[in-house]
Amino acid sequence: MDKARFGLFFVLLILLASQMVVETEGRHCESKSHRFKGMCLSDHNCGSVCHVEGFTGGKCHGFRRRCFCTKHC
Repeated sequence: MDKARFGLFFVLLILLASQMVVETEGRHCESKSHRFKGMCLSDHNCGSVCHVEGFTGGKCHGFRRRCFCTKHC
């Protein structure tokens, strides 16, 4: 029974520690750009379009190379 309690305690400790890391880094939300047209080949170009849309930045993602805008949420 003690091993089961230790295992549960260890899992809870890992979950708590992972939540602390996420909170210190901050949360970033992503949304597909509405104004970016075509295939996304440059993170800089994607970020510029996202700034116009009111986001803090943007990056190209996925096989289809779509522009996704990011902001702190």
